[in-house]
Amino acid sequence: MHILLFDDPAIRPHLLPFTFTRPVAALRCGILTLAEKWQHRLRAERVGYLTESYLQAKFPAGDTQGPALVINGAVCPDELLTQQVQALAPGEALFDEEMLVAAHLADASQVAELIQDGFQKTREVAEPVTAIKEVWHLFLRNGAEIRRDFDLLTKGRESAPVGDAHTIVYAPENVFIEPGVKIRAAILNAENGPIYLGKNSQVHEGAIISGPLALCEGSHINAGAKMRGDNTVGPYSKVGGEVGNSILLGYSNKGHDGYLGNSVIGEWCNLGADTNTSNLKNNYAPVKIWSHSAGRFVNTGQQFCGLMMGDHSKCGINTMFNTGTVVGVGANIFGAGFPRTFIPSFSWGGAAGFETFKLPKVNEVAERVMARRQLAYDETEQAIMRHVYDATAKDRVWEKAN
Repeated sequence: MHILLFDDPAIRPHLLPFTFTRPVAALRCGILTLAEKWQHRLRAERVGYLTESYLQAKFPAGDTQGPALVINGAVCPDELLTQQVQALAPGEALFDEEMLVAAHLADASQVAELIQDGFQKTREVAEPVTAIKEVWHLFLRNGAEIRRDFDLLTKGRESAPVGDAHTIVYAPENVFIEPGVKIRAAILNAENGPIYLGKNSQVHEGAIISGPLALCEGSHINAGAKMRGDNTVGPYSKVGGEVGNSILLGYSNKGHDGYLGNSVIGEWCNLGADTNTSNLKNNYAPVKIWSHSAGRFVNTGQQFCGLMMGDHSKCGINTMFNTGTVVGVGANIFGAGFPRTFIPSFSWGGAAGFETFKLPKVNEVAERVMARRQLAYDETEQAIMRHVYDATAKDRVWEKAN
């Protein structure tokens, strides 16, 4: 049976800027992406994505003929929910109040019509589900999802040994090390949550790691780093300095000193040396952040909220991000002072003002950066960036002035 993960139209706009460049289910929360969570739990060979047409070439739906389980890509599964989804009979749908969680379709080609027109036979979930409906939900739920993914990935398996006499480990039963990991003179404290070290990852000298932590495949925690808990370092990334309750989705670097807290960093991002994020207002008031869907700042209801940075964005050394800053896709930020708390996609500048980071120049940088990871900035990637560039033109208000 085919597994198809769909972008809920009521949710996807609230997850911009990250969903400019990926389906909802390709977001990472915990160790795995939401799609990988379902793939593991359903023991599926592959999953398909039902997403925006301009993303479909990179994230294909696969075969949409015949029976399929169609699942809301924003939902994080657990064992109980997985059982309920698997128990659906053809024609049945599972809801959490008004939100469609999953449906069993006899013919997956009918999915668009059914999502729009509704299902005749429905069930209600046994308990409320975990769904990523706002960008700040990613870091809010990251610790719990690391714990859940840790149990899923390590059940019945044996960890590789630490293999370093100078590394100190607290609660070793909560540490899992995949093959190829290298650790040197670090402190791993898993008393408050699990520590997962992915295949071929490295923990360098003097790093202090508190769980929960997910270090994904091929990533590095640099010398002297302080990882304070509830952190995910996505695949092929490098992290240094002080990090708390934050996610790097993958292929991004925060290699130097500086604080990153309650933040989500997209793919192919780079934070210059001594970049710092504020995650708490001086008056301790709830943080407001820019909403692409609402076109205004909205109240998160959270006292702690740092930086939300879309894919392919960069910042120079000593950049200071104020509380609740949102940076779009393909932005380049530099200079003294605090830049504005909403930096549109394809911005070039900083506190002194912005101009447009033209697409040909963005493409040059992206090609160089991806080549460093032996990946091509091919026509599929370029087409996505072209679409986002055009779709976000309205946010670059200085273009209208010219």
